[in-house]
Amino acid sequence: MKTLRLFVLILLCAVGLIFLPARIHSASSPSPLVLTGAIPLRGVTGRIDHFAFDPKNRLFVSALGNDSEEVIDLSAQKVVHSITGIPSPQGVAYSPETNKLFVASAKGKLFIYDGTSFAPIGTIDFRSDVDNLRYEASTKRVYVGYGDGEDAGISVIDATTNRRLREGYRLGAHPESFQLESAGPNIFVNVPELQQIAVINRDTRAVLRWPVTPKANFPMALDEADHRLFVATRNPPLTLVYDSASGKLVAAPTCVQDSDDLYYDAIRKRIYVTGGEGFITVLQQEDPNQYRLLARIPSALGARTAGYSGPIGKKGLDRLYVAVPARGNQGAEVRIYTVQD
Repeated sequence: MKTLRLFVLILLCAVGLIFLPARIHSASSPSPLVLTGAIPLRGVTGRIDHFAFDPKNRLFVSALGNDSEEVIDLSAQKVVHSITGIPSPQGVAYSPETNKLFVASAKGKLFIYDGTSFAPIGTIDFRSDVDNLRYEASTKRVYVGYGDGEDAGISVIDATTNRRLREGYRLGAHPESFQLESAGPNIFVNVPELQQIAVINRDTRAVLRWPVTPKANFPMALDEADHRLFVATRNPPLTLVYDSASGKLVAAPTCVQDSDDLYYDAIRKRIYVTGGEGFITVLQQEDPNQYRLLARIPSALGARTAGYSGPIGKKGLDRLYVAVPARGNQGAEVRIYTVQD
């Protein structure tokens, strides 16, 4: 009996020693994102949509349900201005070269403001659902996703003259997130209604269509160096990884439910996906074809909108900003997650 007890004790110790290093590693491994602050959005109610940054260390937040554009000083970590009277603001883009702020409205107009005083400069009427915006500094152009049905597509605005250019691309359904190549001619566009990714060649004006089997492909990011396009879907919740040159699907790891924003951290080879489920999915790119779940970081229910700044400030800190809408007694806020190596 003593021999048996001694054997069991030795076995338990051995098992403990086998698993102890794993526990120590798990407990000591730093989280890839750490909640380090929150910026109150006092008086803001309803849904919050897209973000944009500018070199002056400001964050622009489209408070869609509040009909306002909130301007945050990230150094002071507070709201310093609120542009009111914008019906259902969605996409937002800032042009440093022209010092103008462009705000898209779901009611069909693009609003243009001075980037210092925020005085209105003008509007451009698209007549239907102006949504995602992208600014291209090299050409001083704002690319605009707009419309529904056959006339929906991507339009182009000259940020210097505030005029809509003749260049434009019809897609046949409302475009969601899209990305511009900086070293190539392509625009990659999510078209969830058609379960497609549209690939627009700005040189030839040709439009390719890649089928997307999972439904609700809304957010998108691009790893241009490794020729990888990332698209998150809601049904089922997946992060689809495509070869951006061929359109071949190379990986499809799971992600947070109700995804609405997705960012690629080129420094750490990570993907951040935010969703209304109340978590942030962090994926690690092992190589362009392999990805593993690094962490599921708690956020808040309904916290779908986010913005990834990349290194900013003297300390070069990377931060992911996540919008939390007002719920019950909890006011709206933008939570600050600092990225850890």
